[in-house]
Amino acid sequence: MDSENVTTVNPMEEVYLTSVQKLKSILEAILFAASEPISLDQLQDALPGLGKRAIRNGLAELGNDYQELGRSFHLTEIANGYQICTRPEYSEWIQKFYTRQVRVTLSPSALETLAIVAYKQPVTRADVAAIRGVNSDSVLNSLLEKGLVRITGRKEGRALLFSTTDEFLQQFGLKDASELPSLDEIDELLTTPNGNESAESLLPEMMEEVAE
Repeated sequence: MDSENVTTVNPMEEVYLTSVQKLKSILEAILFAASEPISLDQLQDALPGLGKRAIRNGLAELGNDYQELGRSFHLTEIANGYQICTRPEYSEWIQKFYTRQVRVTLSPSALETLAIVAYKQPVTRADVAAIRGVNSDSVLNSLLEKGLVRITGRKEGRALLFSTTDEFLQQFGLKDASELPSLDEIDELLTTPNGNESAESLLPEMMEEVAE
């Protein structure tokens, strides 16, 4: 037999490839079974023998597999976690087959309040009221009930501090709060007829467009 045509397989490499494939299969099974984004901490709880770096690498390889195979879904980071989602280009067919789940419906005042919390967090009730010019207690309570806002502490005493939640990130398709457009970006993206309206007053409009 010609020795040049014989391929030698490193046993350790074989084990490594098998273990990586097994890890990807486990991660894929968990993500498919979950109805919401799964955080690294949750994945590590399910795989106590692995560190976060190994899990991240497994997720990255799984995402690359989907990309290379041209699958109709992809692995995405959203709401501080990972989720398998269908690609946007297939939304037309999915909508024809399945009635899309209705997202949280917000009134203009709730949308305005949510925008303030998102960009100024953490904020107090007084902070929100000062920016809006009206008492916003009932609106904040409504956002708390919808799971879009949560209490994150107290400010130098008894005033409660409010911030957005992972549910908020999921509803607006954001990986984390850093993906919110900056006020300068909003100034560039949105124009007003008189040119005098501040960027901050346009936040609810911007968020409404994202929600749609």
